[in-house]
Amino acid sequence: MPMRTDLPSINAEHPRNTTLLDFLRAQGSPPHGPNDYALGEWQLHTHPDLLDRLAQLAPHVPLHAAYGVPVLAYEGIAVAAALGTSTLLVRLPTAPSKLEVGLPDPSLADDGWQEINAWQSELPSAEGDRRLSGVIRGALAHTRDLAS
Repeated sequence: MPMRTDLPSINAEHPRNTTLLDFLRAQGSPPHGPNDYALGEWQLHTHPDLLDRLAQLAPHVPLHAAYGVPVLAYEGIAVAAALGTSTLLVRLPTAPSKLEVGLPDPSLADDGWQEINAWQSELPSAEGDRRLSGVIRGALAHTRDLAS
């Protein structure tokens, strides 16, 4: 049975979400068949394990959805998103140190998004979890500052 998760949509009206939502909309598509994984009305663009990983890293932050991608939000502003099999996008002014990072799409980078590997395979599991949870907490704090 295909997974179908219904999560509240991210606030499309908030100007801080425009760049991320434009990026996600460009790759979003409805499910192609009854056996496709879906997130709301969109084909899931995140491996189910990564969706679970995002929820695990921020257990008290509700998940939202945007064009088939799980997103963490603070007061309607996107904080982090999970893409593909291993990519976390986080809203931070600079890339986190001592973690495996990537280069986000230039439009996302220009808007303050950083790309990090969700699994940090070069670190022991507990240490990777601790550092990644810290990155999510930092992104939440940064987003709170943007919201005020």
